Amino acid sequence: MKKIATLTSGGDAPGMNAAVRAIIRGSKHFGIEVTAVRHGYKGLIDGSFENLQHTDVSGIIQRGGTILKSARSDEFRTEEGRKRAGDQLRKEGVEALIVIGGDGTFRGATLLSEEQGINTIGIPATIDNDLIGTDETIGYDTALNTAMEAIDKIRDTADAHERLFFIEVMGRDAGFIALETGIASGAEMIVLPEYLTSLSEIRESLNKVLKARKRSSLVVIAEGDQTGGAVKISEALKKDFEQYDMKVAILGHVQRGGNPTARDRVLATRLGFEAVQAIDQGKSDVMVGIINNNVTFTPLKDTFGKIKAINNDLVALAKILR
Repeated sequence: MKKIATLTSGGDAPGMNAAVRAIIRGSKHFGIEVTAVRHGYKGLIDGSFENLQHTDVSGIIQRGGTILKSARSDEFRTEEGRKRAGDQLRKEGVEALIVIGGDGTFRGATLLSEEQGINTIGIPATIDNDLIGTDETIGYDTALNTAMEAIDKIRDTADAHERLFFIEVMGRDAGFIALETGIASGAEMIVLPEYLTSLSEIRESLNKVLKARKRSSLVVIAEGDQTGGAVKISEALKKDFEQYDMKVAILGHVQRGGNPTARDRVLATRLGFEAVQAIDQGKSDVMVGIINNNVTFTPLKDTFGKIKAINNDLVALAKILR
């Protein structure tokens, strides 16, 4: 293996830059040349390649976002677009591609491999932590800490004014962020997309809170919950809790930004290096992950379209302690 390429795609996640750094510097260890692709699959089609050296990735391990940028590409969704991408890689002399991203990124990489014969390795990077084949994805820990710090601040003002807050965090299909930040911030209730929580259940739980005469109440809601999100839930319950000053806080994209935590930097560095080593060992079409602190390899085609199980013990614990 003489030359590989790498790109970041999909939603950005803190730690992506640390993974890029590890790929560039790890490749030098194996005597492999690396070309970086800017703007994801769109850049791949356009031929936006740039050879990066050891010093080019100095000072990026602590930065959020992605220096390679990310972009949507409707053209890559077509077979013709993927053929153009494959042609660009072959023209550049690239023998393998490392993609850093989530579900959609791995779907694209799988099609590129099947249709164009491109050797691919995936690195899991998504704040939702919804990919099977790894205990945690790059960006998840940072998003947890960002959301928790925001919720702690909301608790201060909620206590001061005896308010009821409905706080919506990211998690369209998975409630990992909501569950762990809810527990960490002492939320009175957590609403997850994995469980159908009816309005009557939320109403009953909050009534218990009121009887306990708590100074404030926080309900943490994953954006993809089946009840309809923080705004709809608060509107539906407004008349039931008129005695409370009800507020809604949607944390949104603030959870994607910020400097990655030490945990995310180490995870990203480890996965980046292991991806290069996997290529050097002849592996292809797999995602590198960490399970129980051991490096694992999962076929890319098995990483998407499946539901990653949430920790039911934590769900039970949250209900007991609220």
